[in-house]
Amino acid sequence: MTAPVTTAGLLAEVTADPLAPVQAAIGAPGGHGKTTLLHELAAVWRQAGVTVVTPWQAAEAVGEQVLLADDAHRLDGPRLDALIAHAQRPGARIVVAYRPWPQPRGLPALIDLLRRARPPVRLPALTAAQVRDRLARVVADPAPELVALVTEQTGGVPRYVARVADALTPADAAAVRIPLGALAGFAADLDDLDPDVRTVLLAAEAGAGLSFDLVAALLDAATAPDAGTVARLVDAGRATGLLAADGSLVPLARRAIAALGPIGLRIDVRQRLAALQLARGGPVLPLVRPLLRDGALVAGSAGGGLGPGLGLGFGPGEVYAAGGGFGKVYAAAGEEALGGDPRLAAELFAAAAGAGQGTAARRALATALAGDLDEASRLADQALAADAPEQRAEAAYVAAAVLTQRGQTAQAAALYRWSPSAVAAGFGSIARIATGHLDDPETPAGSGTAPPTLLHSAVALMARGVAESVTGTPAAALSALVQAATTIEPAGPAVLLPDTPAALGATIALHCAELDTADALLARAVHSGAGGALLADRHRLLQAWVLMQRGGRPPVPDGRPGRDRLLAGALRAGLSRRASDLVGLRSSWPDACHALIGQPVDLFTLLPLGELAVTAARLGEHHRVAGHLAEADRLLAALGDPPLWSAPLHWSRLHAAILAEDHDAAARHTGSLTGLREFSPYTAAVASAATQWTAVLAGRADPDAVIAAAHELSALGLIGDGARLVGQAAIRTTDRKAMTLLLDCARTLQERVAGPAAQPVAARDPQLLSDREREVAALVLDGLTYKQIAERLYLSAKTVEHHLARIRQRLDVTGRPELLIRLRTLLGTKDEN
Repeated sequence: MTAPVTTAGLLAEVTADPLAPVQAAIGAPGGHGKTTLLHELAAVWRQAGVTVVTPWQAAEAVGEQVLLADDAHRLDGPRLDALIAHAQRPGARIVVAYRPWPQPRGLPALIDLLRRARPPVRLPALTAAQVRDRLARVVADPAPELVALVTEQTGGVPRYVARVADALTPADAAAVRIPLGALAGFAADLDDLDPDVRTVLLAAEAGAGLSFDLVAALLDAATAPDAGTVARLVDAGRATGLLAADGSLVPLARRAIAALGPIGLRIDVRQRLAALQLARGGPVLPLVRPLLRDGALVAGSAGGGLGPGLGLGFGPGEVYAAGGGFGKVYAAAGEEALGGDPRLAAELFAAAAGAGQGTAARRALATALAGDLDEASRLADQALAADAPEQRAEAAYVAAAVLTQRGQTAQAAALYRWSPSAVAAGFGSIARIATGHLDDPETPAGSGTAPPTLLHSAVALMARGVAESVTGTPAAALSALVQAATTIEPAGPAVLLPDTPAALGATIALHCAELDTADALLARAVHSGAGGALLADRHRLLQAWVLMQRGGRPPVPDGRPGRDRLLAGALRAGLSRRASDLVGLRSSWPDACHALIGQPVDLFTLLPLGELAVTAARLGEHHRVAGHLAEADRLLAALGDPPLWSAPLHWSRLHAAILAEDHDAAARHTGSLTGLREFSPYTAAVASAATQWTAVLAGRADPDAVIAAAHELSALGLIGDGARLVGQAAIRTTDRKAMTLLLDCARTLQERVAGPAAQPVAARDPQLLSDREREVAALVLDGLTYKQIAERLYLSAKTVEHHLARIRQRLDVTGRPELLIRLRTLLGTKDEN
């Protein structure tokens, strides 16, 4: 096959011998430079004295003439017949430029005749190098990124490259962006389009691609379009240069259609495409999403709509009627968006409601998944009051989930009864147990006639796990919840959950010191996004609690109002207390109290309640928690005082009693823990530790027994609890040998808690202060009192005072301000005042 002729080749041939006969056909889509090439050829011939004529001029004599025919695809039959006759004359000079479509009668014969004389002239898209050369006329040394962008956006179509180059400013070039001015030239291109071709291009811009049956359904029914008709229209679109060879829109043309196409027609095409897709069972979200930007989703809403003047040809009342036909489309698009973009889904459900669809409950669900609990609650309440039974059932579930997030578990339990699904039954069972009401064991949570989906199965396992935490063993409870977490994981963030198996499992694991299990559950939940944005903070807060139990100092997220805010407040208080940070403790207390006041007691608030009970005792504010503690006692009694939930609260209240020097309360909680000793390794450890605390307070501690109890706590990960026990025993004993033994144990445990990063800053002069003196000096700079330093280092206050006296002597200072200045210089600590 003969190779096609290039533009440069034809120009060179004509320039070399302008008087030689020439017959050539130049075929290419619009914008590829056919007219430009004809002008260049005409200039060569005119310079050589050859007359240039067109099909609209007489050309009787062959002589020194050349006939140039541009846009031959627009010529009628008689003119094309005349061109054929001219081309058949001996020695004729004729060059014909045309688009591949349309092909009027006579054009194929003319092209065939010219191609017998020479191969067709090829007008390919510009290469990246050619695009760079064109841009270099307006921008010095265009960046490779700009060249690549322009090449990709224009498809290398010369006309489009020229439009970009002509509109390009230095600022655009520096920002590597296509100037908006490059779109202006497309307005005339779009106006010139045949209506059916325009529809095909709008369908392509909407995402229909080359789906011939979809496009055919969009065309005028009077023309009875079929696949052949659509194929011809696609060919016509390619011939314009707006469609690439593969049928996709050139990117710059897509932007131009989106910006300049008649908005009413664009919306109409998208809506009808979406309705057709829905009928076929195909995805509609890609077609509907841009309608948000175009403002079309208000169609059908009361008091407004697309309005006249947008090219649809009807007024507001008719828009309302038309919009109503697309309610199902908007609802379907909302369902598609729900998992990935619930906020968008809420907007789509609102549009569906405006078009007459009953989507209030789905909108409430989407709004809740997006994290707007106030709006979700309002929408769910509206649906409960007004919608159909099936809508009310879903709305009840959403409202219950929101109430659970806010810590109103008893109210949530009542609402779950209005939602007959197996999922709601399972969460209802969890809520009832959490508020002191054990379900009938003969009617397992989540049972019913619904198929056992993954979600149903996971929730049933969750309910079983919570029930086992009250009536069974920690191992059985955690086993069920770990299984539930694995089962529900594929759902990811797309399902509205009042709580996740990971959060419930971690809470139970924290109550029995299974810290590794809690860590694993939460890490997996964070990775998979279980529960979505709603439960992300809860997972992070529980992770922080695990770290605090291990002796770490994690950052604490604020948490949402309700149960998470209470957890965050208790965490901050707990971290400050463990660090002997009285200033931080007092600072965090008001917020923690405020969060506690708004929360009724259930099983899942016992963890933060216990921590706040200790904080209240430290600050002399027991009355702030007394009512909640009494409520907790009633709750646990209603459930038969389950050891898993009771033991940690007794342990916390023992510490509160120790701080308050309430020996009767301390003895009472020690007795309760002793009675639970046989339940689990955790209860055995805290029972032993409680006994030793009682002995320490009475001044009759056995060092070996105290150390054994501390190591038992440490083995469960409660290293800080163990270190505090032996530290206090060391401070209170009068036996020097016992004190040394206990202090060594305390330091060993404390080092395990703090790790290398928490060791005090080394002095710049290592010979000036001893290691212990540097530790004391660092804590003085932190603002701790003698008593707090003594507690932190497991020393007596007298010993701390002795160390400070030696530090003053070594540094040769007497006043406190001078001492602080010298210590900051010595330890490299910046003065923050």
